[in-house]
Amino acid sequence: MAPIGEIAHRLEGELGALEGDPTPLEGGITNRNFRAVFGGRSYVIRLAGRETELLGIDRRAEAAAAGVAAELGIAPRVAAAGSGYLVTEYIESSPIEEGGLDAALEQLARALRLFHDSGLELPVRFHVGALLEDYGRLTSARGGMLPEEWTRARALVERIYGALAPAGEQPCHNDLLPGNIIRADGGRVMIVDWEYAAMGDPRFDLGNLAVNNALDERAQDRLLGAYLGRPARDAERAGLQLARVLSDAREAAWGVLQGVISELDFDFGRYAGEHFERMLGAVEDPDFESWLAAAGG
Repeated sequence: MAPIGEIAHRLEGELGALEGDPTPLEGGITNRNFRAVFGGRSYVIRLAGRETELLGIDRRAEAAAAGVAAELGIAPRVAAAGSGYLVTEYIESSPIEEGGLDAALEQLARALRLFHDSGLELPVRFHVGALLEDYGRLTSARGGMLPEEWTRARALVERIYGALAPAGEQPCHNDLLPGNIIRADGGRVMIVDWEYAAMGDPRFDLGNLAVNNALDERAQDRLLGAYLGRPARDAERAGLQLARVLSDAREAAWGVLQGVISELDFDFGRYAGEHFERMLGAVEDPDFESWLAAAGG
């Protein structure tokens, strides 16, 4: 991977003269991000982390998804892309912290629906069961230990997919953490970091958004209603709850694999443990069996 200075100077031919040095941006647990000014305009340069392809990331899919999302007005404009980096327009914005989505929930739901219905065909698929298989194999091959929760997670994921009604594959974001949702000046909500974009089940995006942003039952009904354009049915509510569990299974497994491949200074073991704990806690919910029963309706 070329250093940030080398990449920044390489970009001058496309973006204009570099003004000053690129400055690191905080946040992110996969890649490194920098703000740079070219020709009087600010951009974000995202440098891919080490061996991120092992996490199921396809950089062609990322660039395509980010480009379409920008055309839809729900993501910053893509300015340049190359081997190991992606450059997007810098948007003056503020992060939406966990639990702070209430005022923007309907806007975000409509943004996701726009992307899901965009007709974009991506060259990679997203399925939590397949990811757990890949992550487990790679973790073991790198000398890592799979925690005891891993077997339970695999069985749980298989059971959930067996219960869910079939859904057609659509382009999805698949990583709707609080840090990947921003509020631009003027209040417009935008989604960033499209590196896990792939063809998959749109219910995963809704569950992923709900669990990672601590949406309560009322907020989840608002999310579903705005996304569907009508009140949610019991099967759709159940599907959202099960997708929350799938999200935690994926996030926990991701943390285990990152613990053996990432060079970032981050406690991936703790991260994985927290998501395994929340996943298993959901199974103890008295309504879990009723979700499984209702989800196929």
